[in-house]
Amino acid sequence: MSSLLIRYQRFVPFLAVLGAVTALGIGTSWAKHYLFPLVGAQGTTAVRVGFSALLLLLLWRPWRWQLSRKDLRAIVLYGAMLGATNLTFYMSLRTLPFGLAVAIEFSGPLLMAVLSSRRAIDFVWVALAVVGLGMLLPLGVNGSTLDPVGVAYALAAAAFWALYIVFGKRVGHLHAGHSVSLGLLAAAVVVVPVGVVHAGTALLSPYVLLVGVGVAAVSSAIPISLEMMALKRLPKEAFGIMISMEPAVAALLALVLLGEYLTFNQWLAIGLVMSASMGTAMTAARPSRSASAALAN
Repeated sequence: MSSLLIRYQRFVPFLAVLGAVTALGIGTSWAKHYLFPLVGAQGTTAVRVGFSALLLLLLWRPWRWQLSRKDLRAIVLYGAMLGATNLTFYMSLRTLPFGLAVAIEFSGPLLMAVLSSRRAIDFVWVALAVVGLGMLLPLGVNGSTLDPVGVAYALAAAAFWALYIVFGKRVGHLHAGHSVSLGLLAAAVVVVPVGVVHAGTALLSPYVLLVGVGVAAVSSAIPISLEMMALKRLPKEAFGIMISMEPAVAALLALVLLGEYLTFNQWLAIGLVMSASMGTAMTAARPSRSASAALAN
C-alpha cells in the first residue's frame, strides 16, 4: 500500500500541471462562448481579471505582509503587464482560434528563455519556433487565412507576457500568494476601466457577473493554485515541459467546446511551437557545481 501511495504522490505534481492547463482552457473557452457576445473581449477581460483579483485577495489576504516601496513599484509593473497580456490575448480571440492564439502567445516566453542562453542547441529551438510561427502568421507567402489584426493582438500578448516574466522575476523573493494577489489587483486596475468603457452597464448583468465569477475561478484561481503546488515538487525544467502542453490542450478543448477545427498545417505548427518550448525547458542552462557551491557559501 505504501509503495502505491508513493507512486501516486509522484504523479500528483504532473496531474496538477495537467489540471491547471485544462482548467485554464475550459475557463477561456467558456469566456469566449458565453461572455464575448454580451460584453466583448474587453468586458470579458474586465470581469475575469476583476473577479480573479477579488478571489485571490480573499484567499491570500496580502495585507498581512509588509511591502517596501521598491517591491510595490515592481508589483505594479508586474501586474500591469499581466493585465495587458490578458487584454491583448482576449482581443486576439475575437478572430483567432483559441489553440492558435495560445501558440502565437507562447513565442514571448520562448524568446525570453532563448535570449537568456547562448548555446548552439538553442538555435534549434529558435528554428522550430520560427518555422511554426511562419506557418501561422499571415505573411502573404504561406497561404495563411488568419486575421492580421487578431495575429497582431496575439503577438502583442506574447510581448507583454515576456515583460511579465521580466517584472515577475523582480518580485520572485516575495511569497507567491502575496505577489500574485497584489499583481492581479494591479492588473484589474489596468483592464477594468477598459471593460467598463466598452461594455458599460452590461457588466452589471447578473448573468454576466455569475459567469464571470465562474470563469475567474476556473481560469485563474484554480490554475494558479495548482501551478504553485506543482512548482514546489517539480524541477523548473519539468514544469516547463509540462506547461508546454497548453497550446495543444487549448486546441483540443476549443474543438470540443467551441467547434473550432484546425487544418493539418495548423496542428503541425502548434506541434513545432510546443517542441521548441519543450526543448528549451529540457536544455535550460543550469549553474555549474562550482557556481552552486559559491552561491551556497
